[in-house]
Amino acid sequence: MSSARPEESSEATILVRGETIPDQAAPPKEAQAKEPTDKDSQSKGKDDSPSKGRDAPPAKEVSAAKVKMQSRLPVLGDDQDVGVAKDHVVTRDGKADLAFTGTLLASAAPSSAPQGTWQEYRVYETTGGKHVFSKVNRSVFAEDEDTHEAETFDPTPASMPSQLLRSARDLTRSKPLTWTDAAVDFFGYDPLAKALYRKIGGQFEEHIN
Repeated sequence: MSSARPEESSEATILVRGETIPDQAAPPKEAQAKEPTDKDSQSKGKDDSPSKGRDAPPAKEVSAAKVKMQSRLPVLGDDQDVGVAKDHVVTRDGKADLAFTGTLLASAAPSSAPQGTWQEYRVYETTGGKHVFSKVNRSVFAEDEDTHEAETFDPTPASMPSQLLRSARDLTRSKPLTWTDAAVDFFGYDPLAKALYRKIGGQFEEHIN
């Protein structure tokens, strides 16, 4: 007579120190992988993030003297010379500098230069009745050279440039070319030029009836 066999359990068991515990399935491969620690996360975050300032251009060196000039705008170093007869030397790039005795009629500069660059306009009158127009482009950066432009206006017919300008202007205008016309040809009508003209007087305004 055979005895009844006990119902086999479908759950496999392992004997450990006399205790029976369920045989747990092996954890998935993902679970077996090392869990990232806070230190690992922080390290990864540092590696993935771009280096700050890696692509930033190096700061440009500035000139202390130019920075001082910039801080005084719109005041210029020769403002005290306006209306005073004295010897002047006006620098020109690529041409001979202009040396003369005369008067600085007016100068103009912007009230500020947030980008570190600005222009300076000046008008002189020589003792011989000529006019000199000067335009200077300045920069506070040491590697940037200032640039200088200057032109003269001679009202006498003996001056060839004056004759050429007068002939060209007479084709389109009835009035003769004056030094104010020459100033407009040189400076134009940008805001700084208009500020310069206002300091000289009302002859630059267009009067209509």
